[in-house]
Amino acid sequence: MLRPQLPLNALRAFEAAARHQNFTRAALELCVSQAALSHQIRALENRLGVSLFHRLPRGVALTDEGARLYPVLNEAFDRIAVSLDRFVGGHFREVLRVGVVGTFATGWLLPRLADFHARHPQIDLRLQTHNNRIDLAGEGLDLAIRFGEGDWQGQVSDAVLDAPFAPLCAPALARLLHQPRDLANVALLRSYRTDEWPRWLQAAGVTELEARGPVFDSSLTLASAAAAGNGVALLPLKMFGQDLAQGRLIQPFAPVLDLGRYWLTRLRSRPESDAARLFRQWLQAQGEVTG
Repeated sequence: MLRPQLPLNALRAFEAAARHQNFTRAALELCVSQAALSHQIRALENRLGVSLFHRLPRGVALTDEGARLYPVLNEAFDRIAVSLDRFVGGHFREVLRVGVVGTFATGWLLPRLADFHARHPQIDLRLQTHNNRIDLAGEGLDLAIRFGEGDWQGQVSDAVLDAPFAPLCAPALARLLHQPRDLANVALLRSYRTDEWPRWLQAAGVTELEARGPVFDSSLTLASAAAAGNGVALLPLKMFGQDLAQGRLIQPFAPVLDLGRYWLTRLRSRPESDAARLFRQWLQAQGEVTG
């Protein structure tokens, strides 16, 4: 769209005066005299053919016309300022907003983020954790990492990491568990996905055992409850490698179960940005996906 020559100095003068509701404070902000600022605003009013301020004994107040113009200019100058702030070290920093399931964030992503920042300093990565239920559009996110089968409607899903599950518990409890049937004597800590324990018990050949125990809304709280000795939790092994290495959690039985993968998802209706592409490629290079 063709634009007439914009009186930028006059528009800045008006926006500052409208924000402060005072010509003197606006002039100080812009490092000009009050007379110069008043001249700029008067010139803008003459150009538009309207009065933008009511001149009062103490300060000014916006007219109806001024009240309509101010929010447009205020938003425009804020957006310009945000864009200019993204230029760092000769590069434009592209903001990338990513929702991450909490277990993946703490157990896998955070220890590797320094590598991503070193490789892509121009990307301003902003993370928001969730519990696998997320609305990309409603929450203003560019991408989301979640666990499942990769079949979310209206979204493109790229596999990032395989996540085999196995029972984990505190060391003291592990010493009492010699075979899967011994699970009948302890609480089985469960997630909101009700089929997980039945599928593992079937794979372990313990079909007669019914999964009973408290239900948690995240793997992080499940793991904390298991480490505290409250029972046995079925958890993704790769997310709790540090707990296993430090002996805080023990895997008492060898059988593992494939319940899904971690996926990077985005809305199919939105094209993949350069930042999103680089983040996806980095994740896939870091991750381990078979098949």
